[in-house]
Amino acid sequence: MDKKNLYKQEVHKECLDRIDQISQDTQPQWGKMSAAQMFAHCAEIQEVTNGRELKGTPFIVKLFKGFIKKMVLSEKPYPKSTQTHPQYKQQNDKDFEEEKARLKKALQNFVDNESRAEEIKHTLFGTMSREEKGWAMYKHLDHHLTQFGV
Repeated sequence: MDKKNLYKQEVHKECLDRIDQISQDTQPQWGKMSAAQMFAHCAEIQEVTNGRELKGTPFIVKLFKGFIKKMVLSEKPYPKSTQTHPQYKQQNDKDFEEEKARLKKALQNFVDNESRAEEIKHTLFGTMSREEKGWAMYKHLDHHLTQFGV
């Protein structure tokens, strides 16, 4: 499997094009999130990878962070409806356009700071290489874009 990297211009553009194919009424193929909630979820994860603090991490998650990091970085796709960190859960209604713009801004900040990728530590996973971050962020975003049929 060729690991795509969100830092690559063509991969970043592909993801933006896929995001633009989702409308407020697009229904997920699995799971309970609306399109707006999915954008908010993906933006939150992207913002944490961009350097935002991850708060309220349960002890069990801290205990298994090495295992979780391996799962995040593996080539194996995420299982459908996988549990997520409490900070990433989206249970309230969200504004579609606002969350779409937030996600796009977070993605742009990610690629704009590519040269600092290894300096920006992940709150849970610590130092990650440029390749690890680029793959992990693509893999997660691809999972949710696929969830919404694009």
